[in-house]
Amino acid sequence: MEIPAEKALAIQLLALDVDGVMTDGRIQYSSDEQESKTFHIKDGLGIKLLQKAGVEIAIITGRKSAMVTRRAKELGITTVVQGREDKQKALSALALERHLEAHQIAYMGDDLPDLAAIQWAGLGACPRDACPQVLAAADFQSARDGGQGCVRELTDALLAARDQLQESVARFEL
Repeated sequence: MEIPAEKALAIQLLALDVDGVMTDGRIQYSSDEQESKTFHIKDGLGIKLLQKAGVEIAIITGRKSAMVTRRAKELGITTVVQGREDKQKALSALALERHLEAHQIAYMGDDLPDLAAIQWAGLGACPRDACPQVLAAADFQSARDGGQGCVRELTDALLAARDQLQESVARFEL
């Protein structure tokens, strides 16, 4: 799915939900009460490429998890908001802190707690397996499910619309 250049060029902050976006939404518990999540490595590279292009990345999630903190640190994401079900309010607060307007922010989420943030952001995005209400509200719908590279699809689409994708790819070519 293509993103209009004028919309993509305005984006200065991409905020991501975790469960159902950066992961497939499943949570595994072990008998010793440990929790595990699986993150897609291609999403991580897409995040790093978008950061190099000058877009800040933030995480806003309803749950609290040490694994989210660890993954954010690995990716150089310094803004991590955990334990917030009111995602639009958290996103608005980030905008205020950074002196950004809604049209300068993209948000990717997959379920009802993400709906208002998707509607408020200048670019609302979701994975293919988002709930029907989110699918209807999103400007960008990935062809991939949550946790299966949907974030990478969004970051590539943003870079392409900003005419920065080939520059990003060129760093890896001979």
